[in-house]
Amino acid sequence: MEVRSLYKYARMSPFKVRELTREIQGLPASEALDIINFSPLKASRLVGQTLRSAIANAENNHNLEVAKLMIKEATVGEGPTLKRIMPRARGSASPIRKRTSHIKIILTDELELPLRGKARRDAKLTAAKARRDARKPKTTKTAA
Repeated sequence: MEVRSLYKYARMSPFKVRELTREIQGLPASEALDIINFSPLKASRLVGQTLRSAIANAENNHNLEVAKLMIKEATVGEGPTLKRIMPRARGSASPIRKRTSHIKIILTDELELPLRGKARRDAKLTAAKARRDARKPKTTKTAA
């Protein structure tokens, strides 16, 4: 079963938050919480809040065991940008964009998760090789 949690309008640039969500994707929830708790990034507070909310949703609303939960997806979308101006020399102004983000975390208790890192790359290579071999016509050399 999938359980999701969404933190909308987080006052941080999505580029900064994605750095942390990429690290925790595909990990068990308890291990991801450890990474978040010891991370020096400011985004760790926002992502940790969202992850704890997803864990609480799974535990209370769906009666799932916390030990079995895995992070299926952790994505960060771009929210609305607050546009401000900074006064500059000679009466001109330069824009300031205060970006916001939407953090979405999906937990699952199913064991089958997409592969990460080297295992994913190896699986892609073997699949590509199998497709390439299937396209090649089988030719046999005959003695003349």
